[in-house]
Amino acid sequence: MATVLICRRFPRLSRVTTFSTTAKCKATSGSSKSEQNKEENPETANTGTESVATIQLLNPLDYKVSYNPSAYAKSRATSQQHAARNSVQALGDTFTGSGTAQAQHKFGTTSSQALPPLSSALPKPESKPVLEKTVSAHLSAAQTKEEAEDEKTEKHDSKEDPRMFQKGRPEYRSLSYDKFEPIETLPLEEGESILRSVATCQGSQSPGTLTDYFRKLSRLPLEAGAALVSEPRFSTLCRCAVKNMESFSTSDLMDVLKACIRLGVPPTHPLLNACENEFCRRVWDMDLEQLLLVADYWRCLERSVPSYLSILFSYANMHWKDLTLPQFVQLVYIIGEGRRSPADLLQKMESRILKDLDSFTLEEVGAICLGLFKSTSGISDHVMRKIADRVSLQMEDMSTYALVNVLKMLRYIRMDHLPLLKELGKVIPARIPTVNIQGIMHISLTYSSLHYFDEGVMAAVAMSLPSKVTYCRSKDAAKFLWSFGCLDYEPPNEEEFYSSLIEQMHRKLHEFRKFPEHLLTGLLGLAFVRRFPEELIDYALRDEFVQKTRGSKYELRKDLFTLGKSVEIECPSYQGSRLPPQLSQEITEMVLNFAEEEIYVRPEIVEAVSLLESMLGGPGYVKSHMILPHTRSSDLEVHLAWDGHPIPFNLEDPTADKKLKDVGVRLTDDLMTQLIKGTSNSQSPVEMQNEARTSGRERREEAPTPHAGDRSALSGGALVTGARCLEPPPSPALNQRPREVKLAIQVSNRNHYCYCSKRLLGLHCLKRRQLRQLGYVVVELPFWEWFPLLKRTRLEKLSYLHYKVFDPALLSRAG
Repeated sequence: MATVLICRRFPRLSRVTTFSTTAKCKATSGSSKSEQNKEENPETANTGTESVATIQLLNPLDYKVSYNPSAYAKSRATSQQHAARNSVQALGDTFTGSGTAQAQHKFGTTSSQALPPLSSALPKPESKPVLEKTVSAHLSAAQTKEEAEDEKTEKHDSKEDPRMFQKGRPEYRSLSYDKFEPIETLPLEEGESILRSVATCQGSQSPGTLTDYFRKLSRLPLEAGAALVSEPRFSTLCRCAVKNMESFSTSDLMDVLKACIRLGVPPTHPLLNACENEFCRRVWDMDLEQLLLVADYWRCLERSVPSYLSILFSYANMHWKDLTLPQFVQLVYIIGEGRRSPADLLQKMESRILKDLDSFTLEEVGAICLGLFKSTSGISDHVMRKIADRVSLQMEDMSTYALVNVLKMLRYIRMDHLPLLKELGKVIPARIPTVNIQGIMHISLTYSSLHYFDEGVMAAVAMSLPSKVTYCRSKDAAKFLWSFGCLDYEPPNEEEFYSSLIEQMHRKLHEFRKFPEHLLTGLLGLAFVRRFPEELIDYALRDEFVQKTRGSKYELRKDLFTLGKSVEIECPSYQGSRLPPQLSQEITEMVLNFAEEEIYVRPEIVEAVSLLESMLGGPGYVKSHMILPHTRSSDLEVHLAWDGHPIPFNLEDPTADKKLKDVGVRLTDDLMTQLIKGTSNSQSPVEMQNEARTSGRERREEAPTPHAGDRSALSGGALVTGARCLEPPPSPALNQRPREVKLAIQVSNRNHYCYCSKRLLGLHCLKRRQLRQLGYVVVELPFWEWFPLLKRTRLEKLSYLHYKVFDPALLSRAG
């Protein structure tokens, strides 16, 4: 039994408060593996040797609670598997494992890829049939591996679930392979007899006889069929088939391919190479039903056949009007499984979806969405909205798998659909405990991608996750952390939730070497909610890992930059690896160049800068820049003396050292009246709501006032020491310059908030938290106030900005 000790992190403390987690699996050896072994083989928790996984975060506290997550499993056995197992046991063999389709592929991948010469496949006199010996040997070796995999893998068939739509109409029987098709099992003795015949005749059989051999051998018990692939005499049979390939009829050739599926022939087998070439040659002599069925066979064999699919799509384009509804859905499924998006078919597909939308079953709707998603086919918002309209009205009758596929497509084109999202909030929480881990990940990722927060759904995800966390791939764990961090949501079981995911990140550390983007995704999600696991951060900022990110197909430098700078600001005690200064400078320049072209020129920012300069005294009193370049958004910086007077500080402006004399707005009686009316102590309901959330967090953080000598401020992406921050009140006896209050004015927009709410997203929560930690007072011009004012008079805008900048509460809060 694994015991995990967790140090309690009180919510939102100003210091980075963290916990230490140690997971120990006791055994008789009593020895622990080194850190290097833990990284090379992180799945040691169930191997019977003692394994210690230590998760150390910054500034651990002493408060601890124990946590022992229960294992999650959902067993499922089909009647076909039972039948296959019983048939083998009846022959008196030593079969004790389960005959799953998955086992076929495991055996198949270990078989020889080359076909031996005919002379090497002569039969040998044996007292016991070779096939029975081979089956026993294969089964014994595979059982241990399969049992071990079962302990780490959720009972979920990711290859079969996408095909559930094929159960809804009888027409799919002629378009797809059915692995549950009942067949009469062939005795092992007859299989042995066929193999002897193959070796004796040495290739003299007719194509019809060879096809019959394949059909019969495919009826062997699943375990025997899987073992057969490595038989030299089966290689002889395959060699004979390749030699006579052109003589096979199309139906016979399709039967050979179907037999290969049940036998678990590996996708790179030479026989399949020859079959693919032959089918590509025959495409134009086949009908659409045959073409779709063969494409489905290739899918079941897990073989990539881009040439065949290209010809199939061209054929379908020419015969588009002849497609029946099941043929169309099957074609979209094949397009998705082939990860190809034929551009010339996309418009026709959209028209067909709109035409038959009410005729599709709900499972077919899900299959269509999955096919479009996998093939990265960007359909129009109009078509997607029509699909979402139908799903929102019939969601309770839809399987969770099909529903998740619709969410994937909704997320891909980034389209909000409030009726669907609201109905999802009613339907999905009760289903989440029964959903596999990948499905749950896609649900939470949809909410974060669309910036839509539903506490009921996210809480249900959080409560179900700890018991299933061992089934998470590195991608799943990272996406969960990102989703919750992006929405800035810490669930009721936050410590259990986060500790279990961080542990899983440690266990999957070896996967991050291949997929570095997942580690950065997870760490940024943690940083958004003020969690910084030291060992994982140290690993992510090492030179060797940084080099791996350069080889990724994703742009990861900005993520590294955000993580590295956040650690510098929020983790003063961190002693691990740091981001190379040259890389930091390189990314800073890239981000600032982007800001110059895309951010600073936005009308709402340009207008605010112009009006502030007029109100305060000129360009020297306002600076439009990125105080924190790693947060990728701009700020308007203003400095005020302790008595509220503006202070020039923008040295980039030649007039920065001039005083306010003869510069700025003329104070007329009318303007004074407007300003006085705009400085009422009462707040609007909207402002009170936003302020309540912000002030609540500030109370929880209890942020101490930084001193000039204790902190450093980020300016233009580089750390500049000695920047003036809030200091203790000066002694009256000393003639010192009045203290400054540094304002970081945020001109927010809708992308900073959750959809249809005033809930800040995680990245912007991180930014404002770090600005306060560096001594800035954050002032927001929220889009719901500032954007409507852009259409009003200049006087009204000046009055609003005066109220925001010279609010007495700012000085009192800073003090």
